[in-house]
Amino acid sequence: MDLYYHIRSPPCQSVAFLVKHLGLEVNYKTISVYDEDDLETLKKVNPQHTIPTLVDNGHVVWESYAILIYLVEKYGLNDSLYPKDPKERSVVNQRLFFDIGTLHKSMMAYFQLHIRKLPVTDEVVDKLKRALELLETFLQDHTYSTGEKLTIADFSLFVSASSLQWTKYDLSPYPNILRWAAKMETHIPDLETMRKEADEGITVLLASKGFQNAK
Repeated sequence: MDLYYHIRSPPCQSVAFLVKHLGLEVNYKTISVYDEDDLETLKKVNPQHTIPTLVDNGHVVWESYAILIYLVEKYGLNDSLYPKDPKERSVVNQRLFFDIGTLHKSMMAYFQLHIRKLPVTDEVVDKLKRALELLETFLQDHTYSTGEKLTIADFSLFVSASSLQWTKYDLSPYPNILRWAAKMETHIPDLETMRKEADEGITVLLASKGFQNAK
């Protein structure tokens, strides 16, 4: 099984973290979307040439949420990470859609302005705060984002929230998020190693664009 990815990419991180959690053997193929040769390599398996892209015995899946679902449905020991029950699954799906449409989106808007040392507008700040407040609410009286069971939604949300570390964003007003994030760290083997690799990757990318690491 091959995973075309770059560890500095948040969507790639969510897949890599789940792979580690599941204990799967994967061939990691690092791809920079800014490198023409890498893009040509990626186009051979994915016409949209986006990362992450998973190739499992000739079957190709791209888009991080699609990969998360595929991995747990094929390799999960049971359905706990992505429940078969329609009501339980609907909550997981809602959290995934919340991530892509609200939390991840607002985090990236804030991140892009911050690393470019451009003014962070009130609108961008307010949208991020609202997204974090919603996540804080989801976690109120719950161990995980959908309740008491770890699901794939937690992996994507964890990456979006923890990516704010690159901007030194203060998460102390959100104790539920901090508690949950600490819990999530226990589910991901080799997390510190991957974070170090991501830090190095982001530093190199920012330097190539004329920016300094925001950390």
